[in-house]
Amino acid sequence: MTFQRTKTWKESPDPDSEAKLDRIEEVLDRFPDRVFAFDEFGPLGIRPTAGSGWAEQGRPERHPATYHPTHGVRYFHGCYSIGDDTLWGVNRRKGAANTLAALKSIRAARQDSAPIYVIMDNLSAHNGTGIRRWAEKNKVEMCFTPTYASWANPIEAHLGPLRRFTIANSNHPNHTVQTRALYAYLRWRNATARHRDVLAAERCERARIRSEKGIRWGGRQLAQAA
Repeated sequence: MTFQRTKTWKESPDPDSEAKLDRIEEVLDRFPDRVFAFDEFGPLGIRPTAGSGWAEQGRPERHPATYHPTHGVRYFHGCYSIGDDTLWGVNRRKGAANTLAALKSIRAARQDSAPIYVIMDNLSAHNGTGIRRWAEKNKVEMCFTPTYASWANPIEAHLGPLRRFTIANSNHPNHTVQTRALYAYLRWRNATARHRDVLAAERCERARIRSEKGIRWGGRQLAQAA
C-alpha cells in the first residue's frame, strides 16, 4: 500500500464514442502521412505564471503575486502533422473564422487532390455549416473526438511542452511578446523535434493524458487479444 492522490474520470455520454475512436485509430494506422490534429491551447491571458528555472543559488526569480488582467485572452490555434512531426499555429481569439483559417493552413500542407484527415474535438466552433461545407469541398475529413476524450487527440502531447517552455515561469507584458515566445519555441521545436528536453516533456504529458484516459476507472477498455 502507498499513499496516492485520488484520481477522477468522466465517462463519455457521447452515443457515437466507440465509432469516433475507431475511426481515429483507423486513419492513424492507414494514412499517417495524411493525418493532422488541431486544437486550441488556452486561454492565454497576460499574467505572471509560476514555474521553475535556473537561477543563482539563494536568489530565485520572482514574479508579482497580484495582477489585474487588462489585455483579454487569446487561444493558440495549434496544428500538428502526424507524418511530418511538425507543430505550427497562430495566437488568436477563439471562433469559427479562426478555426477555418487554421484548417486551411492544414489543407495547404498537402497541396494535392487527395483527402486529408483532421482529428479535433467537437466544439461548436469546429463543426458549423461553413466549416463543414468547406471541408467537404476540399476533401478534408474531420475526425471528431468523443466528449470528455481529449486524450484521443494526438496534438495534446505536444501542447504540454508548449506550455512548459513558453508559459510556465513567465511574466509577458503583452500578447505580442507572448506570441513571439510561442513562435520562437515552435521554430526551435520543429528544428530539434528529437531533442531530449522535448521528448522528456512529451513523455510527461503523455503520462498525464493516459491517466485521463481512465482505462482502469471506467474509460475505453483495451482490445482483447484474438
